[in-house]
Amino acid sequence: MKFIREPIVRLIAVTHFSKPTDLDEFNLWQTDTDNPAQQLIEAAGRTCYRSWHNPSGRTNQQYIANLMSQGHLSVIEHASASFYIRGISRACSHEIVRHRHFSYSQLSTRFVDESESDFILPDAIADDAQAMEAFTQAVTVAQEAYRKIYERLRDKFANVEDRTLRRKLARQAARMVLPHALETALVMTGNFRAWRHFIRMRATEHADVEIRKVAIAVLEQLQQVAPAVFGDFTIKTLDGGVTVAEPAFLYE
Repeated sequence: MKFIREPIVRLIAVTHFSKPTDLDEFNLWQTDTDNPAQQLIEAAGRTCYRSWHNPSGRTNQQYIANLMSQGHLSVIEHASASFYIRGISRACSHEIVRHRHFSYSQLSTRFVDESESDFILPDAIADDAQAMEAFTQAVTVAQEAYRKIYERLRDKFANVEDRTLRRKLARQAARMVLPHALETALVMTGNFRAWRHFIRMRATEHADVEIRKVAIAVLEQLQQVAPAVFGDFTIKTLDGGVTVAEPAFLYE
């Protein structure tokens, strides 16, 4: 067992764009970016207004900023990103999956043995000796109870022929004693509009500390791959050391 203080967040996929060269409108259209996600967003916007020519000479970033300033956010829904996230607690993942416009694949506690699992240690507990002692005792007792229950039920279900089912039956019952601090992992996929909403809601001083760390890490990586969509967010540190992100465009 070890205690984890920081989440691991990695961008693992982002939208690819293929320009159809056999269509006149796409041959008329010229853009200054080779960013595939931002190319797709611009193409979606120009489809709406049949504005394949660019008489004003707007850059891709200026074009997208203009759309977003008007609240025309449906165009950014066409681009999506996937993140691999681990080193977060089940408590944090319970909050994450409340965001309904995402697709999730999460570590299964029915299939995976948690007898040697790790736990997320909140900063507030780590900084307090008495709280740390109580926390360590609680998770240690819980994990030991999990092991004992699993071993007992594995023997109890020995007559179940399917070995995988036998393990699942034991683990799905034993996992009930594990705390919210249990580490989990997931892959989370959503369109850019959903990610903007997630960041706006979770990268504030009012959000839980753990999920705020995830939201900031997501934002930092999305600003690298789609600066025209996420560049309006400003990351700053408030009094007290709390890091937050604030958007310039407030439309949902």
